Amino acid sequence: MRKAFAFLALPALLAGCVTAPTGTAPSLADTDWRVTAIDGAPPVGEATLTFRADRLVASAGCNRLGGTWRGEAGKLVVGPLMSTRMFCEGKMDQERALNDLLGGIPAATLSGDRLTLKSDKHSAKLARK
Repeated sequence: MRKAFAFLALPALLAGCVTAPTGTAPSLADTDWRVTAIDGAPPVGEATLTFRADRLVASAGCNRLGGTWRGEAGKLVVGPLMSTRMFCEGKMDQERALNDLLGGIPAATLSGDRLTLKSDKHSAKLARK
């Protein structure tokens, strides 16, 4: 009986060692992130992402973006996104990059308190708040 229990418990024990199972996105629900780099450059002002059960709120220091999100096969599927439409001197390129990144179904890699999002055209590095 003990051998059977140990054999059945092994997959559950091993699952605790894996950050994200193969084929799924990392668990981001109820997490808050500070962007530390967008396309390799530090953000201009404070840029953040907030994940709730199925809602995402993002800001690149000017406008707020919001929409639904889900993890799918190691990717972050976002949208449709809604946004405020203010102009902020010096922040619009960064904001467009973040908007394009989130809309580009980026690969999501979670390693401890670090998150990396990468699409065909843009990337972002984030740290857990």
